[in-house]
Amino acid sequence: MNHHSSLPKSGQSNTGQCVVCGRTFPFSKLHKAGNLRPHLYDMIAEEVKDCVHDSLICDEDLARFRRRYVEGLLAEERGELSDLDQKVLDSFEKGTLTVQASSEAATDKVPSLGEIVADKVASFGGSWTFILSFIAILVIWMGVNVVGLFSQPFDPYPFILLNLVLSCLAALQAPVIMMSQKRQEEKDRLRAENDYMINLRAELEIRQLHEKMDHQMAKQWERLAELQQIQIELLEKRDDPRKE
Repeated sequence: MNHHSSLPKSGQSNTGQCVVCGRTFPFSKLHKAGNLRPHLYDMIAEEVKDCVHDSLICDEDLARFRRRYVEGLLAEERGELSDLDQKVLDSFEKGTLTVQASSEAATDKVPSLGEIVADKVASFGGSWTFILSFIAILVIWMGVNVVGLFSQPFDPYPFILLNLVLSCLAALQAPVIMMSQKRQEEKDRLRAENDYMINLRAELEIRQLHEKMDHQMAKQWERLAELQQIQIELLEKRDDPRKE
């Protein structure tokens, strides 16, 4: 089986054979190995002995090698890769949005009744409405028992019942607020993870663009140098007819 040639077989003018997997694909899903970046081409050629500059590589195998190449770069810089790094590499290989899966997972999670109540209590407990209302209740409570509107005050000074109510309120409010803070911390963690994955994906994409630009510029310089050499030879022949 010849994997070197990029020319299609007879009767299959719009298809070619991948040098890696050996399967036949339309030319729209194939890439010429010689057009790849040098480091990526060297990696493919090292593993696939039949790979030359004219060989063709399908999208799937090219994405797999790109993922391995980027994974090697990250491993050299960061050491052991985390789960977030692996998620970014998976999305990079598949060509999907980096945070799509994690965003969908966060959206699909429905909060429980206790979590909703905790959020409401924490939100109300940290507002001026609660503070002013609470001050008003304290003033009315102490005023009723001090002024003596009733024949027998239900909580005379030093307001033992009021202290008990305040203690119970503080004991219940603290864990409810902590529950709400835990939910907020979870949201912040997911947001931070998403930001990290977006930044890492952007960094990888920028690196890919830089390498492509450097590769294209190197090719352009080679072509310009070749054209310049041809022009010099033509000028020399024109000035010295004996070279013709």
